[in-house]
This record gives sequence, structure tokens and C-alpha cells, in this order.
Amino acid sequence: MTTTGRFDACVTSYEMVIKEKNHLRKFHWRYIIIDEAHRIKNENSLLSKVVRLLRTNYRLLITGTPLQNNLHELWALLNFLLPEVFASAERFEEWFNIGEGGQEKEAEVVQQLHKVLRPFLLRRVKSDVERGLPPKKEAILKIGMSQMQRKWYAALLQKDIDALNGGVDRSRLLNIVMQLRKCCNHPYLFKGAEPGPPYTTDEHLIENSGKMVLLDKLLPKLKARGSRVLVFSQMTRVLDILEDYCLFRGHVYCRIDGNTSGDDREAAIDEFNREGTDTFIFLLSTRAGGLGINLATADVVVLYDSDWNPQMDLQAMDRAHRIGQKREVQVLRFCIENSIEEKVIEKAYKKLRLDALVIQQGRLTETNKNKVSKEDLLSMVRYGAELVFKSEAGSITDADIDAIIAKGERDTKELNEKMSEFSENAMKFTLDGGLSAYDYIGEEEAENNVELDLKQLIGRNWIDPPKRDRKRVMNYSESEYYKQAMMKSKPERASGPRLPKLPNLQDFQFFDVARLTELFEQENAYEVFKYRQKQKEEQARGQGATEEAVQALLKPEPYEPQPLSKEEIEEKDRLLESGFTNWNRRDFNAFVRSCEKYGRNDIENVAKEIEGKTLEEVKEYSEVFWRRVKELNEWERIVKNIERGEQKIRRQADIMKALAAKLDRYKNPWLELKIQYGANKGKAYTEEEDRFIVCMINQLGYGAWDELKSELRKNWRFRFDWFFKSRTPQELARRCDTLIRLIERENEELEAAEREERKKASSKRGGSSRGGSDSMGSSKKRRVQGSMGGSAKKPK
Repeated sequence: MTTTGRFDACVTSYEMVIKEKNHLRKFHWRYIIIDEAHRIKNENSLLSKVVRLLRTNYRLLITGTPLQNNLHELWALLNFLLPEVFASAERFEEWFNIGEGGQEKEAEVVQQLHKVLRPFLLRRVKSDVERGLPPKKEAILKIGMSQMQRKWYAALLQKDIDALNGGVDRSRLLNIVMQLRKCCNHPYLFKGAEPGPPYTTDEHLIENSGKMVLLDKLLPKLKARGSRVLVFSQMTRVLDILEDYCLFRGHVYCRIDGNTSGDDREAAIDEFNREGTDTFIFLLSTRAGGLGINLATADVVVLYDSDWNPQMDLQAMDRAHRIGQKREVQVLRFCIENSIEEKVIEKAYKKLRLDALVIQQGRLTETNKNKVSKEDLLSMVRYGAELVFKSEAGSITDADIDAIIAKGERDTKELNEKMSEFSENAMKFTLDGGLSAYDYIGEEEAENNVELDLKQLIGRNWIDPPKRDRKRVMNYSESEYYKQAMMKSKPERASGPRLPKLPNLQDFQFFDVARLTELFEQENAYEVFKYRQKQKEEQARGQGATEEAVQALLKPEPYEPQPLSKEEIEEKDRLLESGFTNWNRRDFNAFVRSCEKYGRNDIENVAKEIEGKTLEEVKEYSEVFWRRVKELNEWERIVKNIERGEQKIRRQADIMKALAAKLDRYKNPWLELKIQYGANKGKAYTEEEDRFIVCMINQLGYGAWDELKSELRKNWRFRFDWFFKSRTPQELARRCDTLIRLIERENEELEAAEREERKKASSKRGGSSRGGSDSMGSSKKRRVQGSMGGSAKKPK
């Protein structure tokens, strides 16, 4: 890849850009496009620094959250796009500093912000590109605490009750809030809450958490109607509990959190989205699993707990409610009644309503104003405390579940009628002109005036953007930029002819790249020559040249490029069809892994590992692969890996042969088999245990360690042998390797002894045959002895 011209586009990940920055800096890129561009909202992050080192002509950022937190993050994105214009963060923030100018000054600053952003921002939402997308229905399901939750919740409040009544610093309050939220999720998140040891996965896992009871009653109903569920939580330890619950109830599930590797992440997503899969639940952490994935095959989203930032929950919902969804998406937000969670959700809704004006008001307020204040935190902690101390435990039934869902839908609908239309429309960055948002009549009056036309209100502060024209040259001088920002210019005509491009030919598809490159270069050379001749002709005619002068100018030269002949065109088409175009990188990797696993000659098993390929296709590919393997990049590493795998196969065959030779020497090896330990037998394993391992590996095959562990636990002879039953598959594998070395040494000694006996028997028979030759001379005897020794294997 490091050679210019070997590729047309490079698609890579953030981690690979950081790792291979030295190679990527060697190129001058025509275009760099960054998806999920909020990854570079911090200009001091490593990724942000690396992408700024790349030389490019054009830059494009794609993100769903350009204004996620504050104005400085917006500047970081604009600084990457136009570092000459947006060079100083301090100056950028000074442009939009309201100060004490009042509403008139603020309105002026808002218009100034729109004028700056308009040439750089183009917003598209799902409703713009997919009008047939099913609706999203949200409900807040409130449930009471379990008896254990009430006990722990009250204990947490009592622990700091004096500090809470007297007032504490904000950091300590945040810690108390986190502990209370953990209690609302599940009391087992606290050390000592779970009964045990021994620790068991039982009904108590469900009964000791109100949310788990609600989830346990809810999932069978969803499964019965054919729904599939995404469960989001901020805490990975909650996902651990949910994972134990899925295993206990037998629900097939996948999981993604911050510790999930990229390969496992893709495998889980592919498995969940696979047609015909029986995976019912996908467990995700809100931060790690809420971005960049498509799980549109699910139609129910469960928010087990809510995030402080409502945008995170919206991102989580959009994993299912996205283009490609065919069913109505139901979002169920769990909430413990009369607890801190009610206030957290209320705060998130208020923040979401304020965020509705995020682009309209330019996020002009400072970050500190968006933080939860100390007074708000104290109010949250105190909320519902009296009810927690006085209330008693209760229970819910299947009928209660239906009532909870119905009540949650009614409450959420009532809340959304007041807020959602305003929030959704305000967040659309349409810049379609209108009046100022500061004509807003006030929050209290708006709540009372349900007839308020919010759509008209949102559009009042937007200015119609100019038509977007592409400019070949842009003056990035700060003083000149704003003068030219609204100017229009016609796009210039592309210079040069449209040349045929060589397709993207992968090395594992085994095209004749050298010949194809030669034919395409010849074709391109002719197209360039023809284009230049046409330019000469147009220029000459434009200057009034006669027809004879024009023909003389276009007179053929002996060494001018020639077009492809009919035979060359047919050859090019044949070469383009001769490669394995239906083999992609995944098929190639599967072929290599299968060759490592089964060997290059076991084509039938190799073909079974490659999805979508017949045995004949794999045979044909294998023949070409081994004939032209040296054309591959890193072919030596690939061949070495396959040879290493084949060596393991041969070693496994030798082991099984040695085991068979050992067991063939006994009539009943399960009872009679003896192992020659030598001087160092060891004390960990008994001879009966070793005998079982050897006989079972001969039956199951070398490497079947999990199956060996399973057979060991089922065998009645070791039902009280706790040491042997508690060995892990890895420990059994190490013991098996030790026994195999002893058996191979024993076999070698027996074979050596047998060879020595055969040699002695051969010498003895040779000596008796020489007894009647005493009359010969000594030299004659030696010759006869040598002759008879060679024929001693065939005595009469």
C-alpha cells in the first residue's frame, strides 16, 4: 500500500491511523473523510493530533453530534477543517461572547454564529432520507424497590444523613448519588449484599431488584410476540448480572462493552443481525455500545438506567430506530419510583429541552452552567427519602406489568406532548430563515398555552442559506474570507480526458496484473493523445487557421500512441474475467485458516469451512493458490503458518499412533494399562487417573480437552475424586502431554529392544550356517561369513 498508485481509496480505523501515521504521512491525500468526527472534538487527543499531520486538499467531517458539550469542541472541529481561519480558540469564543449586552446583543451574536457556520454545516436527519421509517414509541416504566433495595437505600442515606442535612461539597454529593443509583439498579453491586458463599444463580437474583422483576415479567411477553430486545446500561457490572440472568432463564444473548475487542464486537453484531438467528437479547453498555453500530433487527430498546446526558440515551435508541427498521420501535426506560432516578430522568428531559436550541442558540452559555449544581444534587438525594424509610416491601404480578406499561405510556405521552415536538424540530439544523428565538414568550406561559405554534417559533431565528456552490480556489485570509463567503462562482470544467481506471485487483484474486496494467496504460496514453490533438485542433480553428493548416497540424506521427486492437480488447476482457472475482478477503482468510487447520491436501474439510463456496470452486482456487502463491503479499508468512499447522497435524497423528501402539499391547487397557513413570512419578495424579486420561484421549482424539473434562465429570469412578474433577482443561492438557512423552519414550525403548533381538537372532542363524566351512582359509571364511550373513533372513 505504501506505493503510490496501488490503490484508489484507503478505508481504515482510528486505531490504525494512529499506529501507521508514519506511512500515511508519506502521501498527499486528495480527500480525507472522518466518520464519527466527534472523536476529534478534543484538539489535544492523540487521534486529533495525528489527523492534523496528514496533508490533504479537502476535508469532510461526518458526525451526529457536532455540538455535544460546549463551544470549544465546535471550534476544534472547525479548526481541523480550516486551521487558517479558526486558528485561535480564545478569539473564536470572543466572537460569540454575549457579555452584558442584553437580548439585542445576544440576538446579534446568534446571527453572527449562523453566518459563520452556514458554509460549513450540512445537516441531514433520518426523516429527510427515509420517510417510511416506522415511529419510535417511548415509555417510562416506574417500579417500586425490593425489600433488599429499600434496606440498602435507607442505609446509604442514614450513613451520610448528618452531612446531607448540613450540606456537603459537590464531589461528595456525586459519590452519594452514584451509590444510590447503584442501589436502584441492583443491590448485588455492593460487596456483601449477595447471599453466600456458596454463590448461586437463583430466583434471588431477580427478586432482590425491582428492575429485574420488571424485566423478568416483561421479556416472556416480548419473546412471545416475536420481538428482539436491546438492553442498555451504563454499568458493566450490571451487564454481568444481566448476563447471569440470561443464562439462568435460558435466553440466547450477545454482549458488547468497553472491553470487547473489535473482532468480537463485529462477530456479535453479525450474529445478532443474521437471518434466522435465535439470539433474543443484546446487552450493551450505553457509552461503548451506543455508537457506530446497526442493530435494526431489534424492535425493543430497554434503558435499564438513564444517562445524565440525554444525547447518550438517544444514541442508544438509534441503534434500533434507524434506516432499515421495518417495525415500530418501542423504548422502555426503567425507573425506580420515589428514588433519585426520577429526578435524574427529570433533569435529563429538561436538559434535552434546552439542548433542542443547541444550534439555534449556538450553545452560547458556558459549560459550568450546564453542570448539575450542588443544590440540585442535594435535592435529588433527599427526594423520596421519607417514603423509603416508611414504606414496606411489595410484589408485582403479570397483571401489574400490563398496568405499569400502560401507565408508563400515558405518562410519557403526556410529557412528550409538551416537549418532544419542540425538541425534535429545534434540533433540525435546517437554517431556513425566520424570526428570533428570543421572541419566545417564556416557559411558564408556553406551558399554559398549548396552542403555541412551536414550528413557527423554531424557524424564526434561521436565515435562508445561499445556494451551495463548489469553489475550486478559496481565499483563507480572515479579512477576505467573510467578504467572499456569500459569493457564487460556476464550477470549473475538469481538465484532462476521462481516463479508464484499472479495477481494484486484489492479490489473492490472482489476476495477471502486469499485463492488465500494460493494456490500461496503453489505452490511457491513447486517450491523452487524442484529447491533446482535439485541443490543438480547437485552438487552431479558433485562431482562424485554414483546413490545410489544421490537417497538417494533425498529421500522424510514426511513434504516436495507438488504440487497443480488437485482439488486445478481447485479451483485456478475458484477463478481467480470469481472476477469482467472487472471492473476497473474508473468503481468502477462511481458506488460509482452513489450510492451517486441516492441511493443504484435505480439500473437502477446507471447503466446509468457507461459507458460500462449493467443493469444485475451492479445488480450483487451491490449485491456482499453490501454483501462484509467491504473487501474494507476505506469501512467506502465509505459507509458514500453513506449514506450521500441517506440522501440528502430523504431530497429532504421531501422538495418536503412539497411543494406539501402547493400548494394543493390552487386552483391556481401561483396567490393565501400565505407564512406565521411571524415577519421577509425581504425587499429583494417580495411576488410575492417568489411565483414564490416556484411554479417553485415544477415544476422543488429541486436543479435545473440553470433551475430556466433560467425560471426567460424568464418570462414576471419580465421583468423590474432587482433585481430579476440579482440574481445568488446560491442566488436563499439560498432564496428557507429560503422559504422551512417557509413552513415546517407552515405545522407543521397546522398538530398540526388538531391533536388538532381531539383530541377535540374525547373527545366531548366520553363525550356524557357517559351521561346515572349516576347511576354508581364514580369508575365505570371512568372505563366506559376510555372504551368509546377508542371507540370514531366509533360513532353510
